[in-house]
Order: sequence, then structure tokens, then C-alpha cells
Amino acid sequence: MLAFFRRITKSRLGVFITFAVLIMIAVAFAAGDVSGLGGKGSSMTPTSVATIGKAKLDETDLLSDAKQALGEAQQRQPTLDMAAFVAGGGLDQTLDRSVDLVAFEQFARQQDMVISRALVDKQIAEAPSLRGMDGKFSQKLYDQLLAARRMTDAQFHDELFRTAYAQQLVAPTSGATSVSEKLALPYASLALEKRAGQVAFVPIQAVGAGAAPAAAELQTWYTRNLGRYSVPERRIVRFAMVTADTVKAQATPTDAEIATVYKADAARYAPAEKRDLIQVTVLDQKAADALVAKVKAGTAIDVAARAAGLEPQTLTAFDKAGFTAQSSAAAGTAVFSAASGAVVGPVRTTLGWAVVKVAKIAQVPGKSLDQAKPELVADLTKQKTLAAMSKVHDALDDGISGGSTFDELVKDKKLAALNSPALTITGTDPDNAAAKPDPALTPLVQAAFQAQQGDTPQLVQIGQDGSFALVSLGKVVPAAPRPLAQIHDIAARDFQIDRAQKGARKIAADIVAKVSKGIPLAQALGQAGVALPAPRPMVAARKDIMQNPRGAPPELALMFSMAPKSAKLIEAPNGAGWLIVQLDKTEPGDARSQPQLVAGARGQLSQLVGGEYVQQFASAVRAEIGVKRNAAAIAQVRATLLGQTPAAQP
Repeated sequence: MLAFFRRITKSRLGVFITFAVLIMIAVAFAAGDVSGLGGKGSSMTPTSVATIGKAKLDETDLLSDAKQALGEAQQRQPTLDMAAFVAGGGLDQTLDRSVDLVAFEQFARQQDMVISRALVDKQIAEAPSLRGMDGKFSQKLYDQLLAARRMTDAQFHDELFRTAYAQQLVAPTSGATSVSEKLALPYASLALEKRAGQVAFVPIQAVGAGAAPAAAELQTWYTRNLGRYSVPERRIVRFAMVTADTVKAQATPTDAEIATVYKADAARYAPAEKRDLIQVTVLDQKAADALVAKVKAGTAIDVAARAAGLEPQTLTAFDKAGFTAQSSAAAGTAVFSAASGAVVGPVRTTLGWAVVKVAKIAQVPGKSLDQAKPELVADLTKQKTLAAMSKVHDALDDGISGGSTFDELVKDKKLAALNSPALTITGTDPDNAAAKPDPALTPLVQAAFQAQQGDTPQLVQIGQDGSFALVSLGKVVPAAPRPLAQIHDIAARDFQIDRAQKGARKIAADIVAKVSKGIPLAQALGQAGVALPAPRPMVAARKDIMQNPRGAPPELALMFSMAPKSAKLIEAPNGAGWLIVQLDKTEPGDARSQPQLVAGARGQLSQLVGGEYVQQFASAVRAEIGVKRNAAAIAQVRATLLGQTPAAQP
């Protein structure tokens, strides 16, 4: 039944459930839905998209909020672009959320609710993202947050006040979780409802593509469908890589350095004796003596140990120093003085009494400087490379803090500056269909899409070996439609498909009209004037479509939302044509004899009732405060986000 109740959340209820969650996230600084609703600087426009009581929400504010919401959504779905975000209702939900936050604040103040500044300051001070390396609040990180948000300290506090008011208002109602059995019964009974009907299909192939569009027709089609042919926002990334190759000259060890390290670690390259040992540690000496006696009598040490409830430990290729470090000096001397196969002990160690068998003795020859040189060169090169890259990183970081530009930093450190093509957030180049996204550029592109024009350069890690890149936003290429000349054939094909879809819809609508007048569906199909497939029967219970993890087919879902003895039209998946659904018979369900089904419905409704209360409360607040929306201004924002009209960047 989850699928059925999930559909409830597609109303404004779902928005408020999301809204309630976002409130908590915003207070914790995890999501960043803290965007200015009451002024963001000199880029403001006087045109308001909404008036909420005495406050106004401007076009510029909504543009900024929508872009921020898209950025958050892209963290979960990187391929999401603005067109899909807007088409999926993202702009509408952003507007609703912004309006409701302002309305809640004004209502709270009317009720004389008070949020102390000390509470807001405490939230800021305790935010994990604003703590420095010492675990304390970092003013530097806070200043960086304000700069990234393009907000003043006062504006940021205002947003936290607004969020806190909203949280205080909705928390009591959103926590409601109780639903009566009587209320749940009708919903549970819906699951048992059965329906029977027919479905017919009018494919676009029945109409055909028709003649190619005339130039005027194509131009009109293109103008009305600019969003379909828009290229999402792209960014040119300026970057300079700092890798092992970059610092190779500083990372090559000299012969003197190699000799010094060889001498300092002489013991590592001297001849050594390595032994494989089997060790058993016993807590008291008496038990250790008994174990030694049993082993010397011929029982294998591992067998004797396990018989006594002990677990033998195998030590492989140990030298005397290594063994002594983990046991004791006495144990080290005794074990490394014994012959191969000998049993030593019990010997006192830091953990108790040790019984050790010498399983194997191997003499490892030493290495001369020449023999050890390849190993020394590799180790030294790695160390010097990391040190050199770290030095460059620190120098660049200091330069960024000092206000140096990308060009100044590159010139000062003699780095190779590169420019990427104009890339989307996924790293694709729409102007080069053959080019594949470069994984090496992915973190750089992501960083560039988080930056604003004029921001200081940033350092981005690009490898586990310490390599990184100096990154700066070079240019923002706004979303814009491709010229018709570039996509002429694609637009012409889309025009013909759309024309065929409209023709198929007209045929389907005529069939629905005839069925509504009492003509049987099969007969109406035969009178369509084109060859159409015969109708097929549909019989199902509502619970069957609720339990389908892939979701019910659209025609079946439509049948369960129709009045008996009616026919309706619905578009087929993937634009393949149109479906005609006729509902012939309905058999109501009755869940009174199925208490488990009622209990399940009650439990699922309990998860939603809090959000329903929030919805009703929010509706009452909006009515009390008064909300007026400017449809023309909202349409302007929508067009701007889709790249259909120019607008000032927030």
C-alpha cells in the first residue's frame, strides 16, 4: 500500500514534509537552504514575485534560491540540469518554501513569539562546519561562509531567526503520529476494490510523419519550444595542476642524500638473522612449565597449547630487535641463542610467561649502497615529492589568503595554466559530441560550479598521492537555446512527431466522445478511419497495483481513478501515442474482516498525518498573513532559468 499513500505526498503535503526536514538541516548548517529572502545586495530588482503580508519576495531572490536549490539537488543527482529541475517542480517548490518561511515568521511575530539572539549565536558557534582544527568556533570559516553566500552577518542572522520561528511553529504538529482505526478503514478497504475495463491504443504511426514542415512552421515550433533545445549552463575552468611531474626537479634525490640515508639506516641493510617462531603466552609460570614439559615429551607445541585452552601465535621473519621489542630482553636473548627446532622457556615477558619454539632460522645477507640504491631512490623520491608538493600547496594557500589572483599565483610558482572547454556540471562538452568527460577534470568542474564570478582561486585535491590543482572560474556561459540552423533536422523531426501525436490525440478524442455516447469501444475504433489495434480487457484489484514495485501502468492507474461506465484519454509512455481507457465495472472492497490490512493502513497514515496537519496549519497562516503572487514575474524567472530570456545574475 505504500505506493498508494506515497501518491498523497505529491500534493503540497509533500512539500511541507520536505520543508520540515529542511528546517532541521538548515539549523545544523548541513544543507545550505539559508538563502536571503529580504535583500541580497545591489543586484536586487524591484519586481516582486510574491507579496507576503508586509514583505516582498523579489525576482532576484527567487533566482538565487532556485539556483541554490538546484545545487543541493545536484549533490544527490549530478546529472540534473536546470531544465529538468524546473520541469520537475523544483522552482514551484522553492517558491512555496520561500513564501512559507516569510509567512511563518510574520505570523510568529504577530503572536509575540520571541527567538533570542543568544540562541541563534549558539547555533552558529556550535555548527560543526564552522569549527576549526582546535574544535572551536572559527571566525575565518564563518567569514568564508558569509562570502560564499554573499550575505552580511545581519542577513545571515535574519535567515536563522526565520528558520527558528518556522521550526517552533511546525514542530508540534509535524510530530503527530496517531490515526484512529475508523479513519484508516476506508483507506484499507480501497486496497480490496476490484475494477474491470478495456484499453485501446492509438499509435502515432497510425497518423504518420506527414510532409516536412515549412520554414515558417519550423520557426514557430522552435520559438515555442526553446527549452527543449537549450544547452544547460556551462563553465570554463582555469586550472594549473601540481603533480609529481611538476616538482620532479626538486624531488630527485642526490647521491649525498642517498648515502646519508643509507648510513643512518645501516642496521636495515646489514646482514641479519631472521627466525620463524611459534609462541604461546601463559599467565602463570606453573602452567608454562607444564606446557614446556608436554612439548619436550613429543607433543607439537600448537596441539599442546590448544589442549590447554591457549592459542599459539606464529611469528614470521623476526629479527632479534623486533622480537625483543614485543617481548623482553631476556626472551630475545634466549630465543635467538637457541638452535632451530629448540623449545625455549618459559621466559618472563611483559604479558606473562612465553614458551617459544624456533621453527626456522634464515641468514639474510646485507645490501651494499649500490644494491640498496634503487630502494633508497624510490623512498626518497616519494618523500621529497610529497614535501615539494606540500611546499607549493602552502605557498599557494598563503597567496590566496593574501589576495593574489590566479594569474599571479601561476606566474609566481611557474605553473602551466590551462583552460577547459565550456563544460556542463557533469563535465560534458555540448559542442563536441565525440568528447567524453575527463574523470581527472571532474573535481575541478564541480569546484567551478560551486564558485561565483570573481571568487578567489581554490585548491582542489586530484589524487591520493598529494597532487592537487589551483582552480579558478574562468567564465560562466548561461543556459541558452542552440540556433535553429544548428539543429534544423532535429527540430524538423520533433515537429513531425508532435504533429503526429496531435493527430493521434484527435483520433483518440473522437473515439472517447463516441464511447461516451454509448457506442461500444471496439465499434468506435473501427470507425476511426485508420487501422487500430483491437481493445484488450483489464481486470485488477487496487492492492495489486499498490504492491507493484515498478509502479502501475498508466492505463491501469487511470482506471482506478475513473467513474464507472466512463472513458478517458491518457498519453502512452514515451510519446508513442494515446491510450483510451474504459471502466466497465467496479466492485468496492471491505476491510472490516481483515484487521491486519487496517492496521497496516493505520500505520502508514500515521507517518503522514503530521505533515497533513502542517499543510493545514500553513494554509491557515498564509490566509491570515495574506499572500499575493505575481504570475508574470514568476514566468519571467522561469524563462530566465531556462535560458529563454536575459536577466541580471543574482
